[in-house]
Amino acid sequence: MTAAARARERAAGAKKLRQFITPEGVDLELKIASSSMRLGALLIDAGLIIVTLILFTLLMIWTGIASRSSVVISIWMLGAFVLRNFWFIGFELGQRAATPGKRMMGIRVVARDGGRLTADAVVARNLIRELEVFLPLTMLGLGAAEDMVSGWTILAGVAWSLTLSLFLLFNRDRMRMGDLIAGTWVVMAQRAKLDSDIAASGETAGTLRFTDAELSVYGIFELQELERVLRGRDARAMREVADAIRVKIGRPVAEEDESFLLSYYPQLKARLERKLLFGKRREDKYASD
Repeated sequence: MTAAARARERAAGAKKLRQFITPEGVDLELKIASSSMRLGALLIDAGLIIVTLILFTLLMIWTGIASRSSVVISIWMLGAFVLRNFWFIGFELGQRAATPGKRMMGIRVVARDGGRLTADAVVARNLIRELEVFLPLTMLGLGAAEDMVSGWTILAGVAWSLTLSLFLLFNRDRMRMGDLIAGTWVVMAQRAKLDSDIAASGETAGTLRFTDAELSVYGIFELQELERVLRGRDARAMREVADAIRVKIGRPVAEEDESFLLSYYPQLKARLERKLLFGKRREDKYASD
């Protein structure tokens, strides 16, 4: 690869980087997911939804034959509605903020303001999908029944809906209309979980020890953000995070930032895991311990 080609590649990658300010005031750079990756995730989710719907339909047919009741038709319609509308909402409200399709493509949803992804934002971005995806499909379906809707009406509806669907192709942040309204981004996610590399580094980083009071100020959300910083190995981000933690726990700067974080991370993780054993789950620093 020539120097010019490498320069173009770096410039293209830089265009996808966005500043993400965490609740601690730390500036992290996240990479915007491409439209092709988002399309791939949508197709995977659509396939899984169809497979699930087929299995649910077979179950309802078997139940209907066995019970000889017409109620199963209403149950099927309700189940299909819930599956279509809450597949995306339910998974994105989870800890990983990603549907199975997004997880397979290595992308996830984040709030653009740097805070926790809220239920309101998740619901808003996914309800708009009705206009972006399912309405065009409905319009096409109605095309088979020309006596119900005129062809021009169907064509106008499909064109309007596809305009919403293709909105992400015409903005630099690759946002759907739902992302714009909900204040979200879809970004590249770390596929790998925390494993022995960080834990082992923490064991050899030094003999720093933290008291229970120093560890009790943070919860699971901050632990995940700290993991992301450690995996990124960005010196500036680690310095800002380390300084934020030191200020929070009242500890002076007396060691390298990386050694400090690699010592703090496994001890915080161990404390939270002990709490979980006793049924105590602290989501973030704002929750009571």
